Amino acid sequence: MKQHSRYQTARRLLIFWTLFVAIGAVGGALGMLLDPSGKLMGMDTMLPYFQILPFAEIVFQDFTFSGCALLIVNGLTNLTAAGLLLAKKKSGVIMGGIFGVTLMLWICIQFYMFPLNFMSTAFFVIGFCQAATGYAAWVFYRQEQFVVRESDYPNIGTNSKRLVVYFSRMGYVKKQAMEEADRTGAALYEVRSTERTEGTPGFWWCGRYGMHRWAMPIEPVSVDLTQYDHVTICSPIWVLALAAPVRSFCQQASGKIREVDYILVHHQNSRYENAAQEMNGLLWISHTQLRSVRCKEGVFRSI
Repeated sequence: MKQHSRYQTARRLLIFWTLFVAIGAVGGALGMLLDPSGKLMGMDTMLPYFQILPFAEIVFQDFTFSGCALLIVNGLTNLTAAGLLLAKKKSGVIMGGIFGVTLMLWICIQFYMFPLNFMSTAFFVIGFCQAATGYAAWVFYRQEQFVVRESDYPNIGTNSKRLVVYFSRMGYVKKQAMEEADRTGAALYEVRSTERTEGTPGFWWCGRYGMHRWAMPIEPVSVDLTQYDHVTICSPIWVLALAAPVRSFCQQASGKIREVDYILVHHQNSRYENAAQEMNGLLWISHTQLRSVRCKEGVFRSI
């Protein structure tokens, strides 16, 4: 079954935000330009508030400049972003997020000029939602573009005395496992959970296990661990601790591994010695080496 695309969901939501802001901005700008006095839209009483701004005596005697600025800053920009998003261009995601920040900055000027009011506050929240959606879409795009192909690692399985064990939700740990197996010639074994771990619901479900430090149910270990001289265990970090499926694997593998080292993949600048010590306790063995790798959207750096 094809996995649901979080990027496409975020892209559609970003299209909504950009069109919503653009239509409102274009409509407001046209109203100001058609009647610069502001009476048509009931804004003429707001004009005195503009006098605290620089060059007010030149550009803020009516709403002509304000209408042009609104059209350019929030109208045409968001229409452009929406068009690029509809055309499925990556630049639309970047622009959509940036223009959410632009809207918040625009509203900050209103906070300076006007007393606190519902409309300004609402549009500041809308700008924040747009910026956050743009950032989420960018992250999801990078995640979904990340691909690991076993065919790129031809040396895997050439050494019958070594094994690399891994669990991976997003493919990041899998890449580290394959690189290690290709380097050493080890065979690969994937730990598979019987719980849902994919997508956004899987993320929150895994977080629940991570917070409670629970072991997550996995498929029975189908490899004979005693036939290998050395085993490398590759695990992600969940909520600052060992991933729940790897915790279950270690419980099942207790006393069966002769020599072990660990590769931990995470998003922070930490070595996570606590996760290594937990695996040592579960396996009844001390690791020979620990490699800690920080990963941000498929970019790796050893810690």
